[in-house]
Amino acid sequence: MRIKDLCPDDRPREKMRKLGPRAMSNSDLLAILIGSGTGGKNVTMVAQELMAMAEGRLSLLGMMPLENLIRQKGIGKVRAVTICAALELGRRAFAEHMMLDKLAVTRPEIVFQLMLPTLKGLDHEECWVLFLNRLNILIGKEFVTAGSLDTTLIDSKRILRRAIEKQCRHVILVHNHPSGIPYPSPADIRQTDILRNALSAVEIHLSDHIIIAGEEFFSFAEERTGKLP
Repeated sequence: MRIKDLCPDDRPREKMRKLGPRAMSNSDLLAILIGSGTGGKNVTMVAQELMAMAEGRLSLLGMMPLENLIRQKGIGKVRAVTICAALELGRRAFAEHMMLDKLAVTRPEIVFQLMLPTLKGLDHEECWVLFLNRLNILIGKEFVTAGSLDTTLIDSKRILRRAIEKQCRHVILVHNHPSGIPYPSPADIRQTDILRNALSAVEIHLSDHIIIAGEEFFSFAEERTGKLP
């Protein structure tokens, strides 16, 4: 069935104009990004098949490698890039929302919830840093470095420079373990000590270092693991 053969109220663009984005299903919104169908399938069917491929979950679709999307029938390079861009914008909007709420970061669980959308499902390690004021209010979040499957280098000099520029009082380091094992390696411990000493020299406190591994985390400050409830 072609999209023009659908009832106007069932066509994704017309449906959004009439009802607004909140009334749309995930497949409907995805169909708007895709634009048109292919090979006898209308755009709604293509979108539904793509959502089925991701088990109906946008979180899994967002973790899908770009190459897998490109190979999906009816998607191709341009549409795959458009979908990835839209999902990344959603992640960034969520992160901004958390920051604009003047979030007080006082527990490892808060860091975990804040950074999970960014780090979950990555096939390589990434290092991020959170900058806090004297009341532990989040004033900035920045990507630092990316590494391989099982290692990343913590750029202490860069973190120190940015912490001074932001005039923060506390820093929280965050990185992921794609292996799914949350416990720190000897290299993690060594690099954490180096950063702690560098920050301490200018009276900035390294409040914690959180390692995220799947749905678990490890907190250096509290020397414990935790996970989603």
